[in-house]
Amino acid sequence: MLLIKPNCECCDAPLKPDAIDAMICSYECTFCRHCALDKLSNVCPNCGGGFVPRPIRPKQAYRPGVSLSHQPASDTKVVSRYSTSEMSEFAKDIASIAPEQR
Repeated sequence: MLLIKPNCECCDAPLKPDAIDAMICSYECTFCRHCALDKLSNVCPNCGGGFVPRPIRPKQAYRPGVSLSHQPASDTKVVSRYSTSEMSEFAKDIASIAPEQR
């Protein structure tokens, strides 16, 4: 199950559970759309994969026990161990390779 992290790992912008601009890679590294696409060119600086929009967990339980109130989002902030310049350099080096071919 997704943790639904509360912030962008690059710029630390808050990303609420229902944020439509939250992007994740297959390891659930979490970035805002601006950082993921504009600063990082769709390259996760942690694994080299691409980004997709983070799904939004329903607030209301439409099925018993399945909702944000039953499986709350994480409140633990995550900040990348890499500097913004290190992330950008890493992304620049492999951005020309399509995510499905990396």
